[in-house]
Amino acid sequence: MKARVYVTLKNGVLDPQGKAIHHALEGLGFGGVQDVRAGKLIELELADGTSDADLDAMCRKLLANTVIENYRIERAA
Repeated sequence: MKARVYVTLKNGVLDPQGKAIHHALEGLGFGGVQDVRAGKLIELELADGTSDADLDAMCRKLLANTVIENYRIERAA
């Protein structure tokens, strides 16, 4: 079974990578971009029976810094 974990910075947290991407896009002539927030995608191959609680614990303990990041979990079929 696969799961995807999307990790993004919380609102109000400065995002220098997002700012750099935004600046580069403007430099390439893409003026319609209002803002950029960069994040990360983590794909996990899980053993059958891995509980939602275990997956949530993985995120809280390692995959996301919950002080400054949010995470969202999607299980793939």
